Amino acid sequence: MFLTGLATALPPRHFSQAECWAAIQQAPQFAELNALSRTLLRKVLSGENGIATRHLAVAELAEAFALTPDVLHARFARHAPALATEAAERALAAARLAPADVDAILVSTCTGYLCPGLTSYVSERLGLRTDVHALDLVGQGCGAALPNWRTAEALLASGRARHVLSVCVEICSAAFYLDNDPGVLISACLFGDGAGAAILSAQPAAHARRVEWKSASSLLNPAERDTLRFEQLDGMLRNILTRKVPVLAARNAANLLAGMLHDQALPRSAVTGWILHAGGREVLAALQNHLDLR
Repeated sequence: MFLTGLATALPPRHFSQAECWAAIQQAPQFAELNALSRTLLRKVLSGENGIATRHLAVAELAEAFALTPDVLHARFARHAPALATEAAERALAAARLAPADVDAILVSTCTGYLCPGLTSYVSERLGLRTDVHALDLVGQGCGAALPNWRTAEALLASGRARHVLSVCVEICSAAFYLDNDPGVLISACLFGDGAGAAILSAQPAAHARRVEWKSASSLLNPAERDTLRFEQLDGMLRNILTRKVPVLAARNAANLLAGMLHDQALPRSAVTGWILHAGGREVLAALQNHLDLR
């Protein structure tokens, strides 16, 4: 499998953490938070947490605090298809392919729900063939890109597809929630909105650098499910984020890497570049420590 096109898309408005702190103090929910929660918000949004700005699918920050199920769903339904399509168009252009060349489309998300799914909307907007293989992958959270790409790998290896359009899109402002739980508050301070798309092909692109998918490894561990997940409360998504997530993620990543290098008969020195999931400063620090990156 070869990566032949790659692109991203973001909402036009972006906001600094300082702007977010100023806005949240004016939100009606702020008065309902206890003193510890307000202090935590101030510390995260005003401190050095590695996040300068966030792109959000709102015209003004005050809109983000209209926390009703209908408003949040409408935000997802409006912006998820648009951002996913924009990223997909750019990926196709990078791959120098036409929509008719796409044999399969895979779209991953966890911040909203549409039925028919996002593949229906994105396929329509792009003008994909009516016989395109469309698969919506929902609920895989931060790790959604890997199962998406591994599904693409299977389609390409089977000969059922020559080019697969892979898309991940999240409208985290459509999964906004505020209460006195520290994990909920941290979630409100970290995440933004955006989409990424890739063209995955059975053959390398003639016009671009050769980027080949060699191997992947993953771990399914339901016992740790409650450390990071969404729950439904008051008709809205509420993110459960616990303190053990950074270390747990880094430990598992290190173990998976060691196993994969062993299976591929590769020394650690063969890895000359690293791309890490940017799940906040604490996650990056834990990964750096467990992977011994200096």
